[in-house]
Amino acid sequence: GGWVLLQNCHLGLDFMDELLETILTAEIQNDTFRVWITTEQHPKFPITLLQIAIKFTNEPPQGIRAGLKRTFSGISQDLLNVSNLPMWKPLLYTVAFLHSTVQERRKFGPLGWNIPYEFNSADFTASVQFIQNHLKKIDIKKGISWNTVRYMIGEVQYGGRVTDDYDKRLLNCFARVWFNENIFDGTFCFYTGYKIPVCKTLEQYFDYIQLLPAMDSPEVFGLHPNADITYQKNTSADVLDTITNIQPKESGGGSGETRESVVYRSAEDMLEKLPPDYIPHEVKAHLVKMGALNSMNIFLRQEIDRMQKVITIVRTSLNDLKLAIEGTIVMSEANALDNMYDARIPQVWRRVSWESSTLGFWFTELLDRNAQLSTWIFQGRPKVFWITGFFNPQGFLTAMKQEATRAHKDWALDKVAIHNDVLKQTREEITSSPSEGVYIYGLYLEGAGWDKRRGILVESAPKILFVQLPVLHMFA
Repeated sequence: GGWVLLQNCHLGLDFMDELLETILTAEIQNDTFRVWITTEQHPKFPITLLQIAIKFTNEPPQGIRAGLKRTFSGISQDLLNVSNLPMWKPLLYTVAFLHSTVQERRKFGPLGWNIPYEFNSADFTASVQFIQNHLKKIDIKKGISWNTVRYMIGEVQYGGRVTDDYDKRLLNCFARVWFNENIFDGTFCFYTGYKIPVCKTLEQYFDYIQLLPAMDSPEVFGLHPNADITYQKNTSADVLDTITNIQPKESGGGSGETRESVVYRSAEDMLEKLPPDYIPHEVKAHLVKMGALNSMNIFLRQEIDRMQKVITIVRTSLNDLKLAIEGTIVMSEANALDNMYDARIPQVWRRVSWESSTLGFWFTELLDRNAQLSTWIFQGRPKVFWITGFFNPQGFLTAMKQEATRAHKDWALDKVAIHNDVLKQTREEITSSPSEGVYIYGLYLEGAGWDKRRGILVESAPKILFVQLPVLHMFA
């Protein structure tokens, strides 16, 4: 009638098959016996074991209200009464609020944290323990040493997990704004409507937390209201993705086209539009004419090689898919068939190319990227470059840097830095190349807007998530 707890089973996958056998064959007398297993997600975890198990996951709760509720349910009345100093309870609540905020920012993806950190209750407990010890030692006349508190929270307890400089800056900003003398002032609030309650018992805290809004505006966490749109868009995309994934794959006997004929037609359509292969000797001749050892032209050659690889793979797999649908060869591209039917990019293509939301966008981008490269090699260097159309934009800027260094005989490459000016013109208004450097376009801003007239960053406009930047002049 006891329980057995096996932890971190993803590290002992061989034993899992044995365990399954044991559970299925052992004659267990008592109905209350349970086997508990803890594991991380693992692709090779035995699926039969998962299917006979009841699964629990422990996710951080959504929203400040739920987060504070969970944090306070782990606090005892003794902890509340541990210190009779008036600073103790407000500080405890502030740490709990910070704990919910850092957890909640994760759902906004890279807008919340550049790297999604696994903050957990141990961080909270350690911070509370530190504050408790600090209050025991302080001199009442001098009061709290805020620098120490801010350093311990922003750099050690929570900051110890943070590896990105900008994330560290953000965390220290929260510590600076929320941990100071102002929190003992009755008018202090984290954001309109989120105050620090003055309570004596846990019940009073729960009553106050219950009154907080169920849905928080992103501004509570210091984000722009637009961040919520991004979060909701990503969540709904996830849900729809899952639904598409579990749709039955066999075509029904109803009227209308079968999956195969739909995919066959779109494969033919793509093959018709697919650009022709680059002929190696033609490419070489044009490169020699342009100066084969010029750093920009070396970059161009590498891009064309990669583009040729994508074109070859797309052409081969589309032709194979057509033959497989006709029944001439064995269907090895079943995955590609499903993906194309769902308007997704087949795995084989994505591996050698770029990210894109749907197959249609991906294919259009293939044509556009190829157009830029073939224009460059056969008709000469473009006046404005579409930088997001390269496989290796970083390499493009490095090539530009090398070109500038060679033009100035007395420059050393490691002393040369890249600079940029945002111009007022759009790419249609540009008529000639710059005397030095390059003009580029195709960059977008997320999380900010652009004031064209004054040429500066401004706050995002409501409901506009991405703003296209005008042409940039990059030079070294």
